[in-house]
Formats: sequence, structure tokens, C-alpha cells
Amino acid sequence: MQKKVCSFGEILLRYVIPTTQHWINLPKLAVYLGGAELNVATALANWGVPVKYCTAMPNNFMTEQIENDLTELKIDVSAIQKMGERIGSYYLAEGADVKHAGIIYDRAHSAFSELKVGMIDWETVLNDCEWLHFSAIVPALNLNLVAVCHEALKVANAKGIKISIDLNYRAKLWTYTKDLISIMQPIVNQCDMVMGNVWAAKTLLGIPLNDTQKDVLHPQNCLEQAAETSANLFAKFPKVKIIANTFRFANDSETTYYGTLHLPKSNYQSPVFKTNSVVDKVGSGDCFMASLIYGFLQNIDNQTIINYAAAAAFGKLQEKGDATQQTISQIMKHIGHIDLHRSDRAI
Repeated sequence: MQKKVCSFGEILLRYVIPTTQHWINLPKLAVYLGGAELNVATALANWGVPVKYCTAMPNNFMTEQIENDLTELKIDVSAIQKMGERIGSYYLAEGADVKHAGIIYDRAHSAFSELKVGMIDWETVLNDCEWLHFSAIVPALNLNLVAVCHEALKVANAKGIKISIDLNYRAKLWTYTKDLISIMQPIVNQCDMVMGNVWAAKTLLGIPLNDTQKDVLHPQNCLEQAAETSANLFAKFPKVKIIANTFRFANDSETTYYGTLHLPKSNYQSPVFKTNSVVDKVGSGDCFMASLIYGFLQNIDNQTIINYAAAAAFGKLQEKGDATQQTISQIMKHIGHIDLHRSDRAI
């Protein structure tokens, strides 16, 4: 039986606030089920990868309904911890990005935020898994969750499980400390794959940027910076064997998206995708992350992996909701009719 990917993080409800000032008089708001790690799990399940989702939710009818929905998506919910009083949520203006200054979090005292060391039986949770994924959002919440991350990483490494982390930096969540680097470096030091961007690597891991670049938004400068940042990351974190970066820039008329993939001795870049229309910015990075995990689990060659990941993330920009519903064939249309070439590369 194929082993599973375990995705660990907080489940969230996203309330979409319309741009009209009269939204308060509307009979209902759009609500989406999400959270970075759940978005990854949902995409992987949709692509046929066995996946388990580990989070914490209160023991009530709402959790039961959510579990039923996740089960229908073929996500294993056996690792969901029943505890606490509430599910976390956030409010975001329609069309805005989760990095937007106007995002409003309502996550204090959520069930997930109250997790502590010893509450999750990681030996059991990870027993049927070959991959553990989480994001920098988890340790951003509080010190107890930092300790829970280390608890999970210790068990995963002892079992030889591959570990990936998304360096998604959310400034509004890091309220308990200003020393993010001292929190994140020991965590990343235990991971095999790191995904994010060069700016998050600087903020969370202290990896410097080349300040001599005149145009930081120019693709060639970004690609050079990504290679330089990745080289520094490989030198600083010997266990890390895979690094990926996303680049998304927008002006009044166009959104540009591309990505890079780095191994210790090689660098790859995706095609540059462009659109003049974006439906929903939330979850594109999670789609990119899921694509990386999918590609390496399927042993696809490196160039195809980064092409697929960037195309999937670009396609997610045209979907409403937090998690992608794209099929593999739909994603492949973005990059042409090519095969998912296999590789003999192992991580």
C-alpha cells in the first residue's frame, strides 16, 4: 500500500468581504474552507496522492460536517484532534491577497492554537506516511506550536520521512517574538524541501539579498537572486536538498507568475505566465507546494516539476476558493501537451 503525505496545520474559515461598502446589508457572505496545509492536502488528494490531514478542531456538529466533506475528497481525517472550542477564521476583501495589510485574523484561542507537546501521538499519526508537510504559519502562532513542530520533526526524521516546509511569511501572525530567525532556523535545519521566495528567506532565515540589483522585479535579476539565495540556504542547512521559489508580480494591467527549482548542483526555471485577469489570489502558493510534492513523489524530472508547479499555481489564480480543483490534464494544457517525464533522481 502506498504511504501517505501528512499535512499538518490549522484549518481556517475564510470570509470574503465584497468590495462594495454596502456588504453589511447582504443576506450572506461567501465562506471557504482552507488553511495553507489543507489546501496542499486537497490538491494532492485531487491528483490521486494518498494524504492525511492533521489539525485540531472542537468536537461539535461543525467539525463533523467538515470531516465528512474532507473524507469525500479522499483525505484521511483520522489524525484530526478533537479539542478546544472554536475553529480559526480570517476576513479578506474580495480579490485581495493573504499578505494584504487589510487581512483580519480571528484565530486567538482556536483549537489548533491550543495544541501542546504530548497532545498528538506522532508515532501513530506518521506510521503510514512517507512525507510530512507544514508551513511557517504554524510556528508563527505561539511557542507551544514551535515545540509541537520540533516534536513532529523528531519523529518524522527518526522514521526517515521526507519533510517539506513552506516559508509563507505572515507579518500579522508573528506577535509573540521579533526574533523570527532564531525560531525558524532550527526548524528548517530538520527539513528536506524548502519552498518560499527570496524575501521570506531573508526575513525568516536571515539569508541576505543582493542589494546591488537595480531592478529587483526584473525576471533575470530575480532568477539570479533565487540561485544565490538557494546556494546560501544549501550551505547553511545541509539537510535541505530541494529549494523552490515563487515570483508573482502585478501592476494595473497584468499579473506575471513564474517559479524556480534548485538542487545543490542544478537550477531550473519555469516559463513565465501572464494574465490580465485574476479571480482569486488565495492559495496559489499552496498549489505550487502541492505540485512540488506530487512531482517528487511521482519521480518526475526536475524541469517538468517546476513547469507543472508554476502552471498549477498560475491556474489557481483563476479559481475561487482556497484550494485548487484543477486536474492534471488541465494544468498540463498551460505548458503544452508534454508527458510527465520520469526521472531516476531520488531525494
